Amino acid sequence: MIKITGILNRITFYNKDNHYIIARLKTRGIKKSVTVLGHMAGVVEGESLELKGKWINHPKYGEQFKVEAFEVTLPATALGIRKYLGSGMIKGIGFVMADKIVDFFKEKSLDIIENEPERLMQISGIGKAKTSLIVKAWNKHHAIRRVMKFLQDYEIGVTHAAAILQFYGTRAIEILKTKPYALAIDIPEAGFEVADTIALKSGVKKDDPERIKASIIYLILKHENEGHVFAEKTDLIKRCKKLTSAIGELIEHALKILVKEKEIVIEKNPDYENMLCVYIKRLYKAETAIAAKITAILSIPIPEYGMNKELITTEVLKKLGVKLSTEQIEIVSKILSQRVVVITGGPGTGKTTLIRAICAVFKKIKQKVVLGASTGRAARRLFEVTQQKASTLHKLLLYDLNNDSFGRNSINPLDLDVLIVDEASMIDTMLMFSLVEAMPFNSFLILVGDIFQLPSIGAGNVLSDIIKSKTVKTFALTKIFRQAEKSPIIMNAHAIRKGHMPVLTEKNKKNELSEFYFIEADIPEKIVKTIIQLLNNRIRKAFPHIQEIQVLTPMHKGEAGIINLNQKLQSVLNTNINGIKSQGFKIFLMVILELYIKL
Repeated sequence: MIKITGILNRITFYNKDNHYIIARLKTRGIKKSVTVLGHMAGVVEGESLELKGKWINHPKYGEQFKVEAFEVTLPATALGIRKYLGSGMIKGIGFVMADKIVDFFKEKSLDIIENEPERLMQISGIGKAKTSLIVKAWNKHHAIRRVMKFLQDYEIGVTHAAAILQFYGTRAIEILKTKPYALAIDIPEAGFEVADTIALKSGVKKDDPERIKASIIYLILKHENEGHVFAEKTDLIKRCKKLTSAIGELIEHALKILVKEKEIVIEKNPDYENMLCVYIKRLYKAETAIAAKITAILSIPIPEYGMNKELITTEVLKKLGVKLSTEQIEIVSKILSQRVVVITGGPGTGKTTLIRAICAVFKKIKQKVVLGASTGRAARRLFEVTQQKASTLHKLLLYDLNNDSFGRNSINPLDLDVLIVDEASMIDTMLMFSLVEAMPFNSFLILVGDIFQLPSIGAGNVLSDIIKSKTVKTFALTKIFRQAEKSPIIMNAHAIRKGHMPVLTEKNKKNELSEFYFIEADIPEKIVKTIIQLLNNRIRKAFPHIQEIQVLTPMHKGEAGIINLNQKLQSVLNTNINGIKSQGFKIFLMVILELYIKL
């Protein structure tokens, strides 16, 4: 690696989540400042740095230095220390205090603050309280430097160091020295390998039970990050052997200890005779609690509301001006006799109309209906179609970001009679656990979703599992309505779901515009040109009332990538000359098109 030294002149960009910095470094012998970038936690403007890395060439910004390791170089001379302490970097030490400290301790000043801070009280005017303030400020500023130095001594990259610092803060070194394998459990993204590197270099044996236990927990958590609620035991042991080189007996022993310590649960899979499932206790508790609560809600008797199919049809027609299909009427009438139900159906099958009808019928019988959805976008759409307030499930459950907890729970349940949840396929196991926990036992829960739509980001496939259990009544909307039958978008969506090739040729009558087009192009320049023509001409003219259009691209760079497409579309669609510049891009105050990019 190449090494350069200098003074951090200016920080132009800083990401507090991962400590990624773009800055200017003033180096000796070079008149112009050097652009440096990388994960550099804790550095501040004015500090002397020793950086290790490599030179890269950015197509737009030119030559830059990519940092792979760094170290803060503290001044060694009395003059340098005086300037450093007087800069205001350390809270509680200004120019006057810096002069006092350096006059008394000379070149040893920084060493005294770092290792023998109690000696500061030898200086006139510095008492116990002032010393405590200086030490606290020094430790806060330099703890990051110490952690980075510790990790780099173990050859751990600055990217992992940033994640470790964010989680442990100033306690990082203490934890990594005494409990290195806590890292594999607390920060799975940093990985077992990082914890193992520190532990083995610190003298931990390869067959240490704590090492094997940590590897098991790490692998289960990794499995969870991939969307699974449990790991299959045979596969888990195989992975553990590969990761640790441990023999099967040691792994089996570690599994037994983890069960005894109530960290994991192992049980048979009822669907497969010889399969053993290994759960993290948290997910096992959530999954079993979901099943238990739904079973309990289903056991509560339902009063007779006296709403037959004829009354339902009349009420919906009066309130919504809509005549329900035979299939929809049948479903609404049966929902009134079920505490928990699932409604599924593809596009164009009338799920939205059915939700509106259910709301109208339950309001008729004086039941308080609350609408929820897994995402903000889905909640807004639910409000638009029902004209009734709809919230995200997190908002509904009073999620507290600081404590990672919900205000609504079994002690403080939701105030409702009926909860209708749209886009239920996106609800993961932990969120569903919190949701059903907060449901009153005598309430109705209606889950609306399509198992073929987006699955949850978190672990579990809850909606699909509820349907497969056959414990909860599931209603499937199958009829595609006439207006939907005319839409090639909807028809092609159903074709794709069934594994059939979509119809890519336009079959409408002459001079009629279709909703669905497939325009084939394999040259990036032609693709960009076509997109611009569509957005600036054809789509604008065909749909003048639409203000939001999505453009999806799978890449950042390149002719058809995010950066270039944004710039090209901006220049054509945002013609307002009044704007501001940010990092080389012009941001206009008047936006006539929202461009969403799906990565």
